[in-house]
Amino acid sequence: MEIGVLPPYRSGIGGDPAAMRRFAGTAESAGVDVLYLVEHVAVASDYEGVYPYSESGRMPLPDDCAIPDPLEVIGFLAGVTTRLRFGTGVLVAPHHHPLVLAKRLATLDVFSGGRVDVGFGVGWMREEIEATGGDFSSRGRRTTEMLAALRTALDDDPATFLGEFFSFESMRVHPRPTRRIRLDVGGHGEPAARRAGRVGDGFHPLGLDTETLAQRWALARRTAEEHHRDPDELSLSVTLPIGGLDEQKMEAMGELGVGRIVCSTAVADGAELSEQLEAVVRAARDV
Repeated sequence: MEIGVLPPYRSGIGGDPAAMRRFAGTAESAGVDVLYLVEHVAVASDYEGVYPYSESGRMPLPDDCAIPDPLEVIGFLAGVTTRLRFGTGVLVAPHHHPLVLAKRLATLDVFSGGRVDVGFGVGWMREEIEATGGDFSSRGRRTTEMLAALRTALDDDPATFLGEFFSFESMRVHPRPTRRIRLDVGGHGEPAARRAGRVGDGFHPLGLDTETLAQRWALARRTAEEHHRDPDELSLSVTLPIGGLDEQKMEAMGELGVGRIVCSTAVADGAELSEQLEAVVRAARDV
């Protein structure tokens, strides 16, 4: 079982380079496999949409919380670590063009020594997506196509893709990545599970109970087969609070097919953070 960790953005750590550097160093020293970062390009101060992962329908972060660009932060933290890998949970796909993103990811891959993978979601805040030029109603189709086009740009040289939203012919993105960059699909509904099976390398659902998680994972695998892909090549990740994340809980997740648990913590620094992370890494070794 791999262990990831998500910094406690609510503490203000996201806007503090020194604090983020300490957090990454602590995670690496504790044996954590992957550090995850999140994306919001901008947050509407009075959004009307419903945040799908809290009972209140409001996201748990204040609208003025510092959420720096995750790929820029990965570049910074990759330069001050040696083993720790990085992921995103998640990039909001409608903000991104596949060729621009392919260039950024390939660059990070080369300069980090192959330590970057990414996850994508469709986004839930209408105001944010529309402010960057996206169409909220078509964001699902756009995300699916963006992932397919991004995979093409990363894998093929030259790359050609002709779609509804993105089209390019014989384009060469250099430097080339040193490895196959993993593209995960986040979300919680059936469309996300189908998207993962169709174009993703992994599925990273949020906020699901055990029964629903099993159903969504089965749907992702079934969709992969329908699109002539090997379902055993898909990976399953979940995000869970670090409290109570013991060996028994990890074994239960492993039985469902989970290969990576991303821990959310409220602790930003110090001995308590080290103890938390070391405990979950020890538990994961026996799973």
